[in-house]
Amino acid sequence: MPPRSPLPPRHGLQSAWLRTPDRDPQGPPWPTMSAWLEHEMAVHADVHRMLADERFVYDDLSPVRVDDPYAPHTFVWFHRDLRDEVEVPGEIHLLHRDERIIVVDKPPFLSTIPRGKHVLQSVVVRLRAELDLPELTPLHRLDRVTSGVLLLATERRWRGPYQTLFEHRRVSKTYRALAPWQEALESPVVVRNHLRKDRGALRAEVVPDAPVNAETRIEMVTRVGDLAVYELHPRTGRTHQLRMHLAGLGAPIVGDPLYPDVTDVSIDDFSHPLQLLASELAFTDPVDGSERRFVSDRSFPLGQ
Repeated sequence: MPPRSPLPPRHGLQSAWLRTPDRDPQGPPWPTMSAWLEHEMAVHADVHRMLADERFVYDDLSPVRVDDPYAPHTFVWFHRDLRDEVEVPGEIHLLHRDERIIVVDKPPFLSTIPRGKHVLQSVVVRLRAELDLPELTPLHRLDRVTSGVLLLATERRWRGPYQTLFEHRRVSKTYRALAPWQEALESPVVVRNHLRKDRGALRAEVVPDAPVNAETRIEMVTRVGDLAVYELHPRTGRTHQLRMHLAGLGAPIVGDPLYPDVTDVSIDDFSHPLQLLASELAFTDPVDGSERRFVSDRSFPLGQ
């Protein structure tokens, strides 16, 4: 494990680090620290510019110089360059805040965590800065295109107790979705199958005859012309589970760019939000034993 970073967070993100290898009996493979950094990072960053701007630092915050001799087992700290990101529209509604947890109502198109092309435009990065909570961490995740209730821990010390609730399925989750009306769904339906999503694949798939790993109870709440609002109670949390289960019943969620068919939509196109809402979260607080229940204030059709 590295020591504590000497650099403060930037945009709510901790600094990155590299460590030179332990001493090589054959002698140092690089003459200088800058040569080693070029070897490690040339493909991903403009090392010369970062050195000139004194963006690489040692544990004591002194900058790495171009001609610094190579030193084994040495940590170097820096902040990565971030790409320009289109601002995601919509507000993060704060539903609850106390010493241990934050509960928000997430808009569509905003990532839960910084990932890939969405770093600044993520719940975690935005809220760490807005609420001055550098250790803020989500306790579960919502897809980028899904709206609704999201639970976060204010500090690292609170993550364990609350994450255990999710791991042991002690959290009651209720979703709502706007999808085509189907007469067969006017009575509650339980979908049980095996879903698999391979790393890098856009969509998940049903694996016939495999052991069940995904289960959702679906109940129609109200009919709205050719559409209906469905209440979804997932017993499991597989990737894209709710979207696949409704699509498999002939009622794909309005605005879904993946199910039943892939739609070519720009990553920065916010005009057609997925009509899927994490509408309610309930659990017994693992710290003080109180009953917790949080409900989204968003309604259909979902916008920003």
